Amino acid sequence: MKYVILSVLSFFLLNCKNVETEKLSAETIVNKSIDVSGSAKVISSIIDFDFRDRHYSAHRNLGDFSLMRITIETNNDSVFDVLSNDEFVRYINDNETIFVEDSMKVKYSASVNSVHYFSVLPYGLNDKAVNKTLLDDVSINKQWYHTVKVTFNQDGGGEDFEDVFLYWINVETFELDYLAYSYVEDDGLGLRFREAYNERYINDIRFVDYNNYKPKDASIALSELPNLFETGELKLLSKIELENVTVN
Repeated sequence: MKYVILSVLSFFLLNCKNVETEKLSAETIVNKSIDVSGSAKVISSIIDFDFRDRHYSAHRNLGDFSLMRITIETNNDSVFDVLSNDEFVRYINDNETIFVEDSMKVKYSASVNSVHYFSVLPYGLNDKAVNKTLLDDVSINKQWYHTVKVTFNQDGGGEDFEDVFLYWINVETFELDYLAYSYVEDDGLGLRFREAYNERYINDIRFVDYNNYKPKDASIALSELPNLFETGELKLLSKIELENVTVN
């Protein structure tokens, strides 16, 4: 009997060691999420969608990109904001370039990039300026999630390089279902928590919409937001809905 117990104990300890050894890295988890979401196809694609009365178009080709936002003014002029690898340009109607001060170029670039960034997550989480750290798994709405923390290098991280993100990726499906981020405001830090819904696949690429929440207290840790979400203590600010999505 003693030998049987020792044998069972040895088997249990060996399995525990194997589980620990096989623990996935943040890099592996993100790569799996990108794979199941079809995001690898984003790298060479043309994606169009409408968001809040504006049209967006992203042309990507193996690292080269052109991210566009089109706004129809009240006088029916069309204003094109275009962010590429090299520059930001604003022009109106028939390619008449509008002069934009450098300080405003930074703001417009960040605004255009932000919408396109969120539209194709988890694509972009392997950019050179991204730093990924694996945190403890958490349970959200009775599902277990890997927690990946993302920070950015100042070089290549854009105007908002100080932002910090947490991504919660389902341990079974590897789909990105929740995220939270902190960003710098004039009066301190802002916090947001997003819940994905309305999942659909268009040409094998996963798209979602988001419920966009904020906490009452902006001084709490990002890691506490899932708990506040589950207990109904987050305020729903808006819905992030992409309409008329097409992929080529």
